[in-house]
Amino acid sequence: MDGTTLKATRRDWFGLSVLVIPILLVSMDISVLYLALPAVAADLEPSSNQTLWILDLYGFFLAGLLITMGSVGDRIGRRRLLMIGASIFGAASLIAAFSTTPEMLLVARALLGVGGATIAPSTLSLIRNMFHDAKQRKEAIGLWTAGFAGGGALGPVIGGFLLEHFWWGSVFLINIPVMVVLLISAPLLVPEFKDPNPGKFDPLGVALSIASMLAIVYAIKHGAQEGFDAATIASSTAGLILGYLFVLRQQRAKHPLIDITLFAERAFGAAVFSQFLVIFSLTGFSLFASQYLQLIVGLGPLAAGLWLLIPAVAAGVGATLAPPLSRLISTRSIIVGGLLLIAIGSLTLSYVGTDSGTGLLIVGMSLLTLGIGAASTLNSDIVLTAAAPEKAGAASALSETGAELGGAVGIAILGTIGTTVYRNGVQGALPPGTPPEIAGPASETIGGGIAVADLLPPPLNDALRELAATSFIDGLELAALWCAGGMTLSALVVFLLLRNQRLAPHVRENT
Repeated sequence: MDGTTLKATRRDWFGLSVLVIPILLVSMDISVLYLALPAVAADLEPSSNQTLWILDLYGFFLAGLLITMGSVGDRIGRRRLLMIGASIFGAASLIAAFSTTPEMLLVARALLGVGGATIAPSTLSLIRNMFHDAKQRKEAIGLWTAGFAGGGALGPVIGGFLLEHFWWGSVFLINIPVMVVLLISAPLLVPEFKDPNPGKFDPLGVALSIASMLAIVYAIKHGAQEGFDAATIASSTAGLILGYLFVLRQQRAKHPLIDITLFAERAFGAAVFSQFLVIFSLTGFSLFASQYLQLIVGLGPLAAGLWLLIPAVAAGVGATLAPPLSRLISTRSIIVGGLLLIAIGSLTLSYVGTDSGTGLLIVGMSLLTLGIGAASTLNSDIVLTAAAPEKAGAASALSETGAELGGAVGIAILGTIGTTVYRNGVQGALPPGTPPEIAGPASETIGGGIAVADLLPPPLNDALRELAATSFIDGLELAALWCAGGMTLSALVVFLLLRNQRLAPHVRENT
C-alpha cells in the first residue's frame, strides 16, 4: 500500500468531527455534574457516601464493561455499537434529569455508565481504522483529546448558565439533542468497521471480566471510605482471583476478548498505566475546584464555569501541541513531562487557602490539565498502534478501562481523603451541645456545613462557615500533597518502563 492510499480522505476528517461529539458529551456530563452538585445536594439531600457514589458510579460501570464492549464492537461493528450507546446514554440522561431521590439518580448514573461503555471504545478504535498514516493519526487523536477538553470547557459554561436559569436536571437534558445529532450523522460520515474473523464469543470470559473489574473497583471505593475492613478484603480478594482466572482463560482461548500479549510490549503497559494516572488526577481535583469556587469563593455556577474554562483550554493546548512536538522530542519525554506537570500543578494546589481567591487555584489546575492533555494524546496513540487494526476496539477498551478506572479511583481516594479530613476537622471543633440537625449536615460535606450555617444566629453562623472552609482546605491540601508525590514517583516508573525499550515497528517511531 503506497503513501497516497494511506492518507485520510475529507470524509474521514468530517467523520472525526462526528466521533468527537460523544467525547464532548461524556466530558460535559462529568464537569456539569460537579457544578450541579450543590444544587443536587440541596434538593435530594444525599449522604456524603451517596454523593461520592453519584459522582463515580458512572465510572464504576464504565470500567467494568469496557473490555466486554470493546470486544462486542469488534464483532458487531464499532459504528453500530456507538449508536446503541448513544441511545442508552440519551435515555439515561432523561431519567437523571427527572430524578426525585438519590437512589433514582444513582440508577440513572449506572445506566449512563453502561451507555458510555459502548461509546468510549468505539470512538478511538474507529479513529485507528480511519487514519492509517502515522502523522495524521496522531493529529486525529490530538483533536479527539482536545475535544474531550473542549467538553470540559463547554460543560461548566453551559451548565452554569442552565443552573442559574433552570433546575439542576436541565444539565442532563442537554445530552439528548447531542445524541440525536450523533445518531443522524454517524451513518452518513463514519464508515463501519468490525473484525472479519472474530471467532466464537466467550460468555464465561465476559462474566469473569465484568465480575473481576466491578469487585476490584468496589474494593478500592469501599476501602477508601471505610478502611481495610472485612468487606474490602473479601471484595479485593474475589476481584483478584476472578481477574487471574480471566487472564488464564484469555491466554488459552483461541479467540480471546483481549490480546494479553499486548502487555508484553512495555510501551503498551506504560501507556495504559499513564492513562490511569492522568484521569485519576483530573477527576479528583475537578471535584475540589468546583466546590472551592462556589462554596468558598462564593461564585455562582456560571461564574465558576467561566473560571474553569481556563484549565480546560490548557488541556486542549496540551493535546493539540503534543503531536507536532513529538516530531522534535521523544514521546517518552512528553509523557513523563506531562506527569511531572501534573505533580507541579498538584503541589501548587496544596498552597491554596481560604483567602487565596481564584488565581492560585486556576494556575495549579491549568498546569495539571496541560500535562494531562499532552500525556493523554500520546498514550492513546501508543495503545492504538500496538494492536492490529481488527483488534483496535479491544485495545482501545483497555486504554479506556485504565482511564475510567483512574476516574473512579481518583474520586474515591482523593475525594475520600478530602471528606475524611473535613469530617474529622468539623466534628472535633463543633461546640458541645450543637443540635443534631445542625451537627449532622455540617459534619458530612462542606455544602451541608455552609447550608446549615444560615440557620444559626451571629456570630455562630460565621464561625461554622469558617470551620467548614478551613476543614475543606485541609482536605484539599493533604490530597494535593499525596498526588504530587505519587505523580513524581509514577513519572520515574513510566520513564524506566519506556527507557531502552524495543518496540514493534508501528510503535517505535518517536517513542
